Order: sequence, then structure tokens, then C-alpha cells
Amino acid sequence: MTQDRQLQEAVLAEFLWEPSVNAAHVGVTADSGVITLSGHVSTYLEKRAAEKAAARVRGVKAVALEIEVQLPVETERSDAAIAHAALDRIAWEVSVPADAVKVEVEDGWVTLTGQVEWHYQKDAAENVVRGLRGVVGVSNLTTVKAHPNVVNIGHDIGTALHRSWFDPATIDVSVIGGKVTLRGTVHTPGDKWKAATTAWGSPGTTEVENDLVVTG
Repeated sequence: MTQDRQLQEAVLAEFLWEPSVNAAHVGVTADSGVITLSGHVSTYLEKRAAEKAAARVRGVKAVALEIEVQLPVETERSDAAIAHAALDRIAWEVSVPADAVKVEVEDGWVTLTGQVEWHYQKDAAENVVRGLRGVVGVSNLTTVKAHPNVVNIGHDIGTALHRSWFDPATIDVSVIGGKVTLRGTVHTPGDKWKAATTAWGSPGTTEVENDLVVTG
């Protein structure tokens, strides 16, 4: 059995351990460590769950997501109804500053804009709208406000990464203004995500370009 075939079967097996994913309509192909997911699911949350399940399989270097969200008739909602529900959910989310995030909806696709103080607030706004009925996708264009002290961002992020057991020889951190660029190698997609999350934790970070390569 080829390595790609083994990886394909491993991802399919992982779906069996992810109850939020109905794999009956999800296709999986593997090519040199890159997994492509195709087909359709009934909710946007299920689409994201399939992506995460595939990414945590050992040997997966990247996931190409070509899954389409096909809403059952009973879960379809008008754009206006989705927008009202999204604004209501965001208003009740304590992690998101009041009136900081704006919502637009077109054909079930939610676009978030505005500005927040921290990246976790941007994530929180997205997280609360993902599971709304009628949502087929989310574009989070919310920006993070620049903080005045950006002098030591690179050093602080490097120190934080090393506290998380990342090898200092494998990750390079460069900073221009508030934009942080990560280069180097990590072992898993989860490590790549964790490194980016760590970089976002710095007070001066306004953007993260994650160029880390997953070596498996």
C-alpha cells in the first residue's frame, strides 16, 4: 500500500472518531501529504470539523478544503434573519467589545468587519456565528488595532514559542511594524496553528503571516 493510500485511509478512519462529521458525502484524496476534502455537508460547522479532523492525522502536511455546504430545506434562513441572529450572538459574547464588529450576509455567507483590540476577540466573533442556522461560510475581515509598543515583539514571540517547546533552531520570527512573519519548519499542522496563535498573543501584533512548513 502506498503512503498516500495509507494517509487517505487514516483520514477516513479519523472521521469515524469525529461524531460531528458525516463522512458519507465527503471524499478524501491524498497527494504527498496534502489531503483534499471534497463533497458536501449540511452545516458550516461540519465543514470546519472535517478540516480539523483531517489536519490532526499524523503525516498530513496541509488540507485543501473543497467541501460545499448544502443546507437542508428546514435549516435555510433569509440573509436578514441570519444577520439579526449574528448581531444578537455577538452582542451576547463577553469577549467581543460592544459595537466593534459589523455583519454583512449574502446568500448565507457571513462577512465580519470592524476593529478590535486583540486577536482573540476577532476569533470570538467568528466562533459565535459559525453554528448559526443558514450559515454556509464566514469571512472574518475584522482587524486588530495597532498598539504603540512594537519594539520587542520579535523577541517576546520567540521567547513564548520556546516556552511552548518549539525548537529555536527551526522557527524564525521577523517583524515589520505589527506584522509578524513565521518561517521554518514544524512537525504537524497543529504545531503550525499553535505557533500562529502564540504570535497573535503579543500585544503589538496586528497581522501574522504563517510561512511555516509542515515536515511530518
